[in-house]
Amino acid sequence: MSEIVIITGASRGIGREIAKRLAKKGLTVIANYNKSEKEAEELKKELEEQGAKIDIVQADVSTREGTKKLAKFVLEKYGRIDILINNAGISEYKLFTEETDEDWNKIINTNLYSVFAMSQEVIPNMVHNKKGLIINMSSAWGVVGGSLEVIYSASKAGIDGLTKSLAKELGPSNIRVNSIAPGMIYTKMNSKFSKEELKEIEEEIPLGKIGIPEDVSKCVEWLIEDKYTTGQVISINGGWIIT
Repeated sequence: MSEIVIITGASRGIGREIAKRLAKKGLTVIANYNKSEKEAEELKKELEEQGAKIDIVQADVSTREGTKKLAKFVLEKYGRIDILINNAGISEYKLFTEETDEDWNKIINTNLYSVFAMSQEVIPNMVHNKKGLIINMSSAWGVVGGSLEVIYSASKAGIDGLTKSLAKELGPSNIRVNSIAPGMIYTKMNSKFSKEELKEIEEEIPLGKIGIPEDVSKCVEWLIEDKYTTGQVISINGGWIIT
């Protein structure tokens, strides 16, 4: 039986590309979405036409109820969870002094709490099976901080701290935990930047180009195939940020 992988926020952008790559590799994909039902249905249809195994599950993973719903669906249907990819995320481009409690709660719950709660829901099954992999989607701003994206940066830095600590705790159970920290990637999340701004960013990147979702999905594929990497924050940014 193929490996069972949950991908949160899989209907668009990086999550969608990860779902497509892993489904084509023969994994059984559970693609989670919250509001983007049309995009999720289109993804399911596309992959099923290619012979891939995919389920789509609506769940708001920024809530405990949503994470329980998603994990319950997978465990009841397949009996196990081999891989969890915590990809769901949102951002806000705003002066810090203009941020509100509502902004904080929305971003922290979607980006960081979802990783905490979703991981808690799947780890008991992984521990029971003595194997598992958790990949958390961080950001370059989680590593160095981003102006006008303070809450987003804080949420991603939190993911990196959670990743490192959890990797130490779960290593004896043969469960690996890593995070991927993309730099600028062409997705809807970065549509707030003008063509001129994107051009300026390109000029700052040593490789001279902005990344694409495929660059991230290839790293996910490698982490699944690898058996010895854990507790790492892997930067994919074309050399834009080197620490």
